[in-house]
Amino acid sequence: RETELKNGRVAMLAAMGYITPEFFKFPGICASGVPFADIPNGLAALSKVPGAGWCQIILFIGLVEKGLYVYDPSRAPGDFENAGVL
Repeated sequence: RETELKNGRVAMLAAMGYITPEFFKFPGICASGVPFADIPNGLAALSKVPGAGWCQIILFIGLVEKGLYVYDPSRAPGDFENAGVL
């Protein structure tokens, strides 16, 4: 059950991450010197974001997963103490 909830949440975030750049782009410049406005939408962005940027994204997700959303067997699956109300 916990895996199903996590998969659903990741899928919802992925859908929002795919749709949102069609309507909004961050101002400023990416770490590689490329303006955010010049980074294409969808899968074309994979080749434009530098490796260091992907490392930052993966590190942030890992830190949130292991530090903030810690599994507690006394709570319902997917009900994390630091994530609000289920």
